[in-house]
Amino acid sequence: MLRRFSRSVRVLIAIGAVACALAAQPALAADDAAQSWHYDLWNSLMSPYCPGRSLLDCTSSQAAELREWIATQETAGRPRAEVEAQLYEQFGDVILQAPKASGFGLAAYVIPVVGVAVGALVLVIFLRRQGGSAQTAPATVAAPPDPELDRRIDEEMRRG
Repeated sequence: MLRRFSRSVRVLIAIGAVACALAAQPALAADDAAQSWHYDLWNSLMSPYCPGRSLLDCTSSQAAELREWIATQETAGRPRAEVEAQLYEQFGDVILQAPKASGFGLAAYVIPVVGVAVGALVLVIFLRRQGGSAQTAPATVAAPPDPELDRRIDEEMRRG
């Protein structure tokens, strides 16, 4: 029993060590990403040369030049925010993947929320009316059978 227990403990320790190693790996990758931001910027900007595609996915030579320029700016030590500001100045809203949450772009965020809220309100009102009408409707009680009608039905059945 003692050997089986110690073997189980060794297996648990090995599993724990593997889990710790796997947990440390994303942290190391995050450090590399913090040092190298140009690839992330390529992926987060829309290409001004290929509508509907990110700068990373655009195959035009102009997009390749822009990607190279961004990488050069990073190598030169310029901060990412400064490079993004320059690109926004140069290309405008075309390079944004999502509209800014100000001015007219705010409508892209507000309209869906208002639509969902109005739809929920309509649904609640509808369900309350449906539930209320079912509860207040009087139950229909079947009228007692007419003895004359029963007698006539019995007569017809005997003849037939």
